[in-house]
Amino acid sequence: MSPLGTASVAVLRQYVRYADAKGINTSELFDKAGLAPGIMDTDDGRLEGEQLQTFIRLLVEQTGNPILGLESGDFVQPGSYSVLGYITMSCATLAEAVTRIAPYEKLVGDMGITRLQMKGDEVSLVWTCNFTDPVVWPQVVDNVVASWIQYAHWLADSAEASPIRISLKRSSPGPEFEPAYRERWGCPVTFDAPENVVTLHKDLLATRLRQPDPLLRKTLEAHALSQLALLDTDTDLTSRVKQGIQKQLAGGVTRQDLIAEELGMTSRTLQRKLSQEGASYQKLLDDVRQQMAEDYLRNTEMSIPDIALRLGYSETTSFHRKFKAAAGQTPGDYRKGLAPNGV
Repeated sequence: MSPLGTASVAVLRQYVRYADAKGINTSELFDKAGLAPGIMDTDDGRLEGEQLQTFIRLLVEQTGNPILGLESGDFVQPGSYSVLGYITMSCATLAEAVTRIAPYEKLVGDMGITRLQMKGDEVSLVWTCNFTDPVVWPQVVDNVVASWIQYAHWLADSAEASPIRISLKRSSPGPEFEPAYRERWGCPVTFDAPENVVTLHKDLLATRLRQPDPLLRKTLEAHALSQLALLDTDTDLTSRVKQGIQKQLAGGVTRQDLIAEELGMTSRTLQRKLSQEGASYQKLLDDVRQQMAEDYLRNTEMSIPDIALRLGYSETTSFHRKFKAAAGQTPGDYRKGLAPNGV
């Protein structure tokens, strides 16, 4: 995996929406950043952090816009945060949503790390950017903060959900551009600060959100945890292969040759590269099937034969045998154990 890790395609999609609104053709930028044109066709794909950094740099250079990051925050949507966005949508209060950022932000990408601080009547979100390109990281900081605030306004269905103040580590883009920050964020903004900090009044966290759904949130968080488990142990190649397998299994099939083709290599080359990393296609397939099986058993009412079919097993007995070997119990016993009091 590259030093900058990976990022969800959802992050890239927000910048592409900004480019589209400005009438910019991104095909050439995709090519220069080494991004496959079809990467936008999937919601669960990931790209290398270095590719995202290169794409943003190219976009900044083409537009010549010193506040591109700030303006691109206007294009945030729930999907911009991957499954984290849908988790926060289903929260009851802004406090619930805010506390979900740090545990699940890796699903969005490895662009930075968030930590929550509380002092008196104030709550602060502190964000540390992992990007290193001097042209890119100030724009990414602006985008993250702008997206947070724009999204909070939408979640709360109110433009009153504004911070007390914001501090940015980046230098000022110039006196003529500073009013744009205050206008969007509705609070004082300081540049050249030691850290990137968004400070809120504690009472704001009690704001009720528009679409609370505790059951959906629980289901989404279970899915998010399983996705995190995959990311925590994967190299970039194994992560991309697993994502390809997941995408195919959603249609009930899996073909190594098609996944290899998507990655721009032959099946033999793919197997060799995986072997060099101590992995194999079959092992990754087994891991993904097990993770998806547990997810279906926990969070859906699909019958066990239907789950087996969805996961590409020709016979339910094969699914039972594989599942029991991995989990130590049959799929039926696993599902029963999830019910209250084992009922």
